[in-house]
Amino acid sequence: MGQLTAFDTAILAFYLGGLFAMGLYFSAKNNSTEEYFLGGRRFKGWVIGLSLVGTSISSITFLAYPGDAYKTAWLRFLPNLMLPVAVFIAARYFLPLLRRNKTTTAYEYLEYRFGPSIRVYGAIAFIVAQIVRVSLVLYLVSLVLQEITGFEATSCILIAGLVVAVYTIIGGIDAVIWTDVIQTIVLILGGIMCLSIVVIALPGGLGQILDVASNDSKLAFAELRDGTLVPVSWGFSLQSKTASMMLLIGLLSWLTEYSSNQNTVQRFCASRSESEARKAMVVCVLVSIPTWAFFMFLGTALYVFFQVFPEPQAMEILRGDRKAEEILPFFIINYLPTGLVGLVVAAALAAAMSSLDSSINAISTVSIADIYRRHINKNSTDRHYLNMAKMVATITALIMILGAVYLTNTQTRTLQDTATILTSLLAGGLLSIYCIGFFTNRGDARHVLFGIAGTMIFTAWTIASARSFIPDAISFPFDLYYTGLIGNIIMFVLAFGLSLVLVENENQDRTSLTIWS
Repeated sequence: MGQLTAFDTAILAFYLGGLFAMGLYFSAKNNSTEEYFLGGRRFKGWVIGLSLVGTSISSITFLAYPGDAYKTAWLRFLPNLMLPVAVFIAARYFLPLLRRNKTTTAYEYLEYRFGPSIRVYGAIAFIVAQIVRVSLVLYLVSLVLQEITGFEATSCILIAGLVVAVYTIIGGIDAVIWTDVIQTIVLILGGIMCLSIVVIALPGGLGQILDVASNDSKLAFAELRDGTLVPVSWGFSLQSKTASMMLLIGLLSWLTEYSSNQNTVQRFCASRSESEARKAMVVCVLVSIPTWAFFMFLGTALYVFFQVFPEPQAMEILRGDRKAEEILPFFIINYLPTGLVGLVVAAALAAAMSSLDSSINAISTVSIADIYRRHINKNSTDRHYLNMAKMVATITALIMILGAVYLTNTQTRTLQDTATILTSLLAGGLLSIYCIGFFTNRGDARHVLFGIAGTMIFTAWTIASARSFIPDAISFPFDLYYTGLIGNIIMFVLAFGLSLVLVENENQDRTSLTIWS
């Protein structure tokens, strides 16, 4: 178990204090929901772009990517290569429709196109998935902090959770976006420091990393099978992971991110213009892909480092006796000099906080704009809605902290399993709903609800199969990795297909709601 020096603790305290101060600074501006949710719609593209990077990279980039590259190879990186394609499609087709009528959330479009019931569905699916997600992210980062700092897990949860909660609740989207910019920079600096130490320590430096990694197939698109790295094929298959299927999954994931994820769409709406929103997308691509590649390469470098300087714990991770995500914290504890440890711990916190603050603010925005103000209390003052937004953010932060503490005090994966089930059941096929809306002139609420029901049944079947609740004879015949892909196909076929045989609502005005109008 690690222990921070006084100097490292001072660096970490300075970083956390800075985030809190930013929340206080922006709190003075939050005198309306327009400011609290969207920052007055005045952000420039480069700011939004770096904020998008901070939101998307999260703790997965900082921990899982190096761990995966250390233990296996670069297969996990493949889906990210489809981000430019998804961004091109989103900037060309999605963005004008999602910013229509000065929207605040991603789900307002669903009401314009399909009716209020589909908007509520999209909003609830997002809220439920994000509430469980923030607990998981906070729990996971607390484990890293506990190992590095030596603090108890509950203390780590409270420190990280309270800081992110306070500056998000009082500072609104201004604090979220600007702290995300800072956290993106800190995260990248932390990674650079770790890689620099590895390169300096190795006798052959960077060249040795490339030579050993190339000889051991650590830079290939391969997966681990019976302890051996095997390059994946480029064919198409639903039974196994292939490079082509990973690219397809990546395209699906990023299109979903840029059409129906409030964390992303809210930033489009906060941009001062459609042109600035497009600039933000370009900035996000130009920064995100090199960042992901960098952290994958950091994992590869750690593999070479521990081949030259063997450690029992590092070998246990390679054998699968310990989790791959432990390799970077292990390196930080044992090989970084005083001072750098504090910076890298700040980077680990930045990885989590840049996801947590976005989700807390987005949950508050969706809860008020899509549900409370739209259906529960339609005629109150803007001040009332602003106070309710802060209350929702506070409740979300409290649930996040309690959920993380619960996970710490149990040996089960109940919450993680619940997150997987709820996200799959509620959000399955969401991209197809938007695609039907964007790219076709057909479909109304009845057709979409039919597709939702069918997709939920399909997802429930796959979950039941994965947990051996049903006989093998009727269990799923495909890799669970492709559940989302198949779910979206089912959604589209059912909803669009029903629109061909069931008469549509002729009174709906679809002007400016599809790319054809």
